[in-house]
Amino acid sequence: MSEGILARIADHKRAEVSTRRAKRSLESLRREAEAAPSRGFAKAVQNSRPAIIAEIKRASPSEGVIRADFDHAAIARSYQQAGAACLSILTDERFFQGADRHLREGRAACDLPVLRKDFIVDPYQVYETRALGADCILLIVAALDEARVVDFANTARDLGLDVLVEIHARDELPIALALHEANDGILVGINNRDLRSFTTSLDTTLAMLDDIPEGATVVTESGIQTPQDVRLLTHAGVHAFLVGTAFMREPDPGAALKRLFG
Repeated sequence: MSEGILARIADHKRAEVSTRRAKRSLESLRREAEAAPSRGFAKAVQNSRPAIIAEIKRASPSEGVIRADFDHAAIARSYQQAGAACLSILTDERFFQGADRHLREGRAACDLPVLRKDFIVDPYQVYETRALGADCILLIVAALDEARVVDFANTARDLGLDVLVEIHARDELPIALALHEANDGILVGINNRDLRSFTTSLDTTLAMLDDIPEGATVVTESGIQTPQDVRLLTHAGVHAFLVGTAFMREPDPGAALKRLFG
């Protein structure tokens, strides 16, 4: 995903939020969000070795349709049976062919905590994420200024949502670490995909580890393709992995999970 695509997605999200807000008030969302139960996403990640956050997605902007035969509930059950600690479920419709119901129904099909994988650009979406039943929200530093990252993270924590703060480059790391220091429900996600070239390199995660305090939970994202990749990262001290495309391409995503982390 390039920085240009990220900007287009953010623009679309702002228009989408405006449409949704006209259909449902923030106060209505707030009431539902405050009543939603939590399964404890951060604790599940912190207590698992390895902690596999298995992703459910049909498509992506860079690759088009990844999985035509898409039964999100069956995939959720398959991941749980294979030993996933948590799920990541795409809800973005325009660019990833996701849907809100994928999250609701995927979560209902299993007992795992769920991350809402979407592009959060407005406080309305924080309440919406909790109301949908998600246990964790994704905040992408490249899509937000620091003040909004902090504000959205604080709102999320007040609602009982855990937070995965995603960075792509070293200069974004201080924002994630400051949030972690303020609250241990913050997970530091390092996305190994370069926003300009689309290429992935595990060195993105490996190069930042020495600058991350021991108490922080690092989630490495993108580019984890082989058991050798898993061993390399594990030996470096990483125990949490968000993997999607490598599983979605396989006939049985749960079996693919077992092969990769077996």
